[in-house]
Amino acid sequence: MRFVAMKLHTRDQAKEGEKPVTEPEEKPVAKWEPTVDGYLKFLVDSKLVYDTLEKIIDEAPYPSYAEFRNTGLERSASLAKDLEWFKEQGYTIPEPSSPGRTYSEYLIELSQQDPQAFICHFYNIYFAHSAGGRMIGRKVAEILLNKKELEFYKWDGDLSQLLQNVRDKLNKVAEEWTREEKNHCLEETEKSFKFSGEILRLILS
Repeated sequence: MRFVAMKLHTRDQAKEGEKPVTEPEEKPVAKWEPTVDGYLKFLVDSKLVYDTLEKIIDEAPYPSYAEFRNTGLERSASLAKDLEWFKEQGYTIPEPSSPGRTYSEYLIELSQQDPQAFICHFYNIYFAHSAGGRMIGRKVAEILLNKKELEFYKWDGDLSQLLQNVRDKLNKVAEEWTREEKNHCLEETEKSFKFSGEILRLILS
């Protein structure tokens, strides 16, 4: 999955990236002009997506999803703390917007009908946040929050070990799949980038 995901990154986002820059969120982060309102929309929509993912994993409509409970990568509770902090600073927390709601609904539908495609989204959402997402968080905090590090970008324990544990679980689950199912999982990568990109773009709104 990583190989396919890298092909959808620009060279600025990853050294193996091959995609030309076509969207505003694909420009180097140093050239971004984020706003607090846009960043709050991004955090709220991200929280909706993580709430949805974590609820699906918890309820496990397919038994294989239960493998991904309590991985240490969960972000919903961290985002709740961050939004509470913004509230204490006097900001109004918006309702989730169209990109977050659309992605959340898509994940629910996918999780019930298409486990291979759903696992692709699970992988890309958590792993992208632990890599490029952290870099974006640092830069935006520098510009808007006087370098305050949000809980969204902190993990309990060694992040590289948490990621490796999830990789091992993904490989274990995928061992049960046919070649067609594995290909189907990889083919979903582009959609996952599209949905996540629409939420990321909220930072610049």
